[in-house]
Amino acid sequence: MRKLWIITVETFLRQIKSWSFLALVIAPFLILVLSFGLGYINYSSGESSNKIAVISEHSALRKQFIQQNKDEVKASVDSVKEAKKAVAENQITGYVIFDTTATRVSATFRGGQTPEVQIKNQVNSFIVQQQQQLNLANAKLSPDQAKALQQQPQYNEIVHKKTGRAKIARLISFWIMVVMVYMILITYSSITATEIASEKGTKIMKIIFSSTTAGKYFVGKILGVLLVILTQLVAYVVGGWSSYLVAQHMSFTKGFVNSNQDLISQVLSNLLSINLVFLFLGVILYTILSAFSGALVAKAEDATKAAQPATYLGMIAFFATFPFQNNADVMIVKIMSYVPFFSSYFMPLRIIDQSVNGWEVAISLLILIGSIILMVQYISRIYEGLMLQTDDTSFWKRFKRGISYQ
Repeated sequence: MRKLWIITVETFLRQIKSWSFLALVIAPFLILVLSFGLGYINYSSGESSNKIAVISEHSALRKQFIQQNKDEVKASVDSVKEAKKAVAENQITGYVIFDTTATRVSATFRGGQTPEVQIKNQVNSFIVQQQQQLNLANAKLSPDQAKALQQQPQYNEIVHKKTGRAKIARLISFWIMVVMVYMILITYSSITATEIASEKGTKIMKIIFSSTTAGKYFVGKILGVLLVILTQLVAYVVGGWSSYLVAQHMSFTKGFVNSNQDLISQVLSNLLSINLVFLFLGVILYTILSAFSGALVAKAEDATKAAQPATYLGMIAFFATFPFQNNADVMIVKIMSYVPFFSSYFMPLRIIDQSVNGWEVAISLLILIGSIILMVQYISRIYEGLMLQTDDTSFWKRFKRGISYQ
């Protein structure tokens, strides 16, 4: 057991100290930081220029609008002369002049560009409200009549569970999950295959196999790579959660986060669930296949070709999910959710769609775990025969010779 963990730790430390691992972990967060930085710069530079000034001879009218829309108004500008200067210096988008007579309330916008839709709606809503109050005052209605005219229509919204934001959340969760599985799978399939194939036929392998069994060495290599994958997943989860917490408090993102809190919560719930277990187990299965492929190459120089079987199989599974992202309850999806190498894509699709029972998830997990155990046991038995072959023969000859070695 001690030798097994020595091999595991040595493989793990060598991988996490490499520049490629650091790039894999840091790159997404660098992109995120860069996006936040650019967003903050754009927000800071455009925060003032997107505001408007409000001008009116009726100070009560101006004050009321500013109180209702203080985030969109540059209150320090209170004259036409100052407003024109602010527009010329790109400090504001434009200015609104409110005017009222005995019978009408009006608003005129002046500026170098069309105001934002939000500001336009706020101005229109305000003058409609003021006009209604003026009309009521001029009509000289009795209290009961005035109360009757103030009645507002009622709008109710009933959204079914599988529509609206729930459907959007499922779609976002689906794409994040399958892309995450595919990217991690492709990356570590190549790393594992190269790790194994680079030792193919070397003299050091004979020395290693004389001091420990080939099975222990193989399992140690796999465990080392899996610890690297787990480290990366933990880094993504911790970093992603931290980014979410930061976004809740940043001035230019908290509005978006707060207004879409339900959607974000649903997406996080879909991702931080049993789906992560399927993701991890699926990557384990493809990693074992990659190690097997790496052991089958003729020589170390063919290491770049070793990951192709796992890569192509992963691509097939990845693209096979596309037609079913909005139709996860068809028979082909149900079947593929139990098939190893495909279940890591299709079962999370069914879980996100909420079209699967708990016992079905358990059966799929047991099949996936059983496949991993069987593959490790089988490859461990023939691993020495595969690794010590150095003759440049066909794939099937090397495979048959490796099997006969056990």
